[in-house]
Amino acid sequence: MAQADANDWPITVSEPEVAVRVEIEGVVVADTQRARVLREGTYVPRYYLPREDVRLDLLVTTDHATFCPFKGDASYWSVELPSGTHENVVWSYEEPIDDRVDITGMLAFYNERVDLHVQDAADA
Repeated sequence: MAQADANDWPITVSEPEVAVRVEIEGVVVADTQRARVLREGTYVPRYYLPREDVRLDLLVTTDHATFCPFKGDASYWSVELPSGTHENVVWSYEEPIDDRVDITGMLAFYNERVDLHVQDAADA
């Protein structure tokens, strides 16, 4: 199998001056002004959030894991709410490859499975 070439699949990480709030069923699961946005190839941008700004009390570790040749091994969490569990909606690269240490340990949510609110930090 050929090794993945990062030049063929660009990834950028930036620290935009935005406020990011993640809600599930009206419950605020994360709220930060310290997000990093990762843009990868043709995928939608993903916001990586510091753990300190995420409701860790709502997260439950799962056995699910994935591998990306450009980021490394990802670990997953589900969000448990009184109304039910949202499976594997959060992930993190605990020990990413060297090129992606800028997202080490930060948490990302599937935009399409949560209510993601992003606005300029000055307006927050």
